[in-house]
Amino acid sequence: MSFSIIKATQEHIPVIVPLLDAYRVFYKQTSDESAAEQFLKARFEQNDSVIFMAMSDQKAAGFVQLYSSFSTVSLQAVYILNDLYVSPDFRNKGVGAALLKHAQQFCKIQGYKGLALETSVDNPAQALYERLGWKKDVHCFHYFWTAR
Repeated sequence: MSFSIIKATQEHIPVIVPLLDAYRVFYKQTSDESAAEQFLKARFEQNDSVIFMAMSDQKAAGFVQLYSSFSTVSLQAVYILNDLYVSPDFRNKGVGAALLKHAQQFCKIQGYKGLALETSVDNPAQALYERLGWKKDVHCFHYFWTAR
């Protein structure tokens, strides 16, 4: 199977929406393509994320979304790899690895320190992350406070 990685633009929103919706459903959220579309429109309008898509025969196979942040300790910019999703029809075909490698290369080109991600403890993609050089952080805990 051949596929290419492209940087998504606002014109790609209709193609990304079903993937983003499926990604959210994977994480036990209610399907809502309209809300997914509005969310993507806001990301592009505010220019606060970068999305790369894997395309195979003009069909979206998966996507990765990066958000820019900073490390005060190292005084460097970092990317948060917030979302990675591969459509079930394209899994185990190298799409996820290609998206991750593309994100890594993009990070290097931009001069950023690196990429951070978090994933559920039972996500089988952990083996892929580790194979591609990601290191599990065992030195600190991650906490989250919910406002509502």
